[in-house]
This record gives sequence, C-alpha cells and structure tokens, in this order.
Amino acid sequence: MQHLPCQMCEKVVLYNQTDRPLSTIRTMSTPSPRQILETLLPPLRAAAAYARFIQPKITALPVKEGDNFFAQALSDADLSIQNFVEVVLLGTFPDIRFYGEELDRSPNTKYFRSTELGPPGDYLVTLDPIDGTKFYLDGHSNYQILLGVLNADEFEAALAISPGENTYFYAFRGEGVFKGALNVDFDQCTPLKIQPLKSAVLLGVGMSHLKSRLGDRYTAVDVEMDYSSDRQIPNINGMFGGDLCGAAIRAGKFIDGALLAFMAKEAGCIVTTSDGSPLPPLHACEDYSRPGLIVAASEAIHRDLLAACGG
Repeated sequence: MQHLPCQMCEKVVLYNQTDRPLSTIRTMSTPSPRQILETLLPPLRAAAAYARFIQPKITALPVKEGDNFFAQALSDADLSIQNFVEVVLLGTFPDIRFYGEELDRSPNTKYFRSTELGPPGDYLVTLDPIDGTKFYLDGHSNYQILLGVLNADEFEAALAISPGENTYFYAFRGEGVFKGALNVDFDQCTPLKIQPLKSAVLLGVGMSHLKSRLGDRYTAVDVEMDYSSDRQIPNINGMFGGDLCGAAIRAGKFIDGALLAFMAKEAGCIVTTSDGSPLPPLHACEDYSRPGLIVAASEAIHRDLLAACGG
C-alpha cells in the first residue's frame, strides 16, 4: 500500500495496488511551501532580532550529545527560537509535520502530528534555530536560522536568515535563490548567482584528510583545525557571499547541510554525493541526513573535490 495526497480535496487517501481508495486516513488543510515561508518570515524576523540582541550577553548551556564541539554547543537562543517557531506553527498549521534540532528538549514536540518525513505532498517543516551555535556563542556573525519544507523526495523550499548580517536567502524548488535585507518581503528580493571571489573550499567535520590532497590549488578551510573563537572562518553559507568556491561535508543533515546544499544547487552550483553520484531522494535517506556531499561552484572545482574524496 502507499499513501498519496488527493490534490483537489487536500486529503491523504490510502490506496491499494488496484489504485482504488480504501479509506480516508485524515482530512487536513495542506498549506503550500510558499504559504509556510510567508507565514513564518515575520516571526522569524523577530527571532533574528532576539538572537542579535542577546548574543553579547549569552552564555553556553551544558553541552549536549554530539561527536564534536560544534554539535555539542547549545544556547538559550536555540531553545527559545525553536519554541517560538513551534508555537506559531501549532497555532497556524496544527496538522503540519515538524522536526526541529532541539526536539528532545522541547515541550511542544508531542503536540505535532509527526516529526517524520511524510508521503508525497504531506510536507515536513524542519528548523535549525541557530545553525553554527559555536560561532554564535563566540560572537561571530555568520550563524543562521534555517527553515526547510521537505517533500518525500526533495526540498520544496528553504529559508536561511543571517541575523548578524541583516540578510536572508530563500529558495523554492526549481525557481532559484533570492537574497534580500531582513526587512524586505520576498517580492523585493533579488536573484542570487554564486560568483566565488576566493579559491577557498570548506572541509567539514571529519574531512581534514582532504586538505593535503588539494595541494596549493585551493585554500582549504578545515572547520575543526582552523576554527578560532577570535577569528571568524567561513561557514557553508560562505558559498552565497563568494567567500567559498566549494565545500565537502561528511553528511548533509536535513536541517542544515542538506538544506544549504539544496539552496546552492538552486543557485547554480554542482551538488553530488562524495563519490559523484546524484543525491538520493530524501525518503531513501536515514537519520534525517543525506550522505557525504560535495558542493562546487563550477565543474572544474567539482572535479578537484571529487578527486580529493577518491571519487
């Protein structure tokens, strides 16, 4: 059996192998990806202002479970912004699926219909309330608030807000990426075309071994070895501002790495798995994560990163 959305009546219907409906599981309003982003942009502006205001005053919370100091970082902003977005979602789209990074610490997780990827047309909203919490705690400006709308196979929409830089980027599937100041609406944003200004590539956690393989052709920014609390290094969002021409990451989590890779691809970048294969559909992935990813601004850069990865 499979679950298919009825587009005309906005119902999820159970079908058997003869394609005859057996029963209606649930009747629910299904907001479009654009409705979701347009509804959440105003409260996310407030969340961005909140994050910016408390950043100089904030202290780290006890570390959470994770295999590196980036994944272990936690702040009041992570918890507060997620709770804020959850309240807005539950009050506006109470039947929506939702997965937030801090779901284990949220009092609202139990009120959502599901935290899992759904059948086609039954979207999952994802949130990384502070992507780059370690950057945020150390006073850097390149942290982000990341929101995604996921279909069964691929992202339908993504929103990346940079409070410290007063900008945001948004993308809808097949429509490219747009950039604007945080105070402007979608229709006032301008198309983004990635144009690298530097020959720098980002090596994510666990990818330090690639540095020696890139030789002197690129400046390899190793997030584990090169991170400094005093000197800001590019995050993956450096692809959008020209600070990076490529990136290689060990895994692309739906809430952050995979979302930013989707946006980079919409902006014209080449995005594959680390062995050069096309990206698997989201429903074929495990643990809310795509496998290792290569993001490159050109075919030549992609070839070099692929060769470094052994592909």
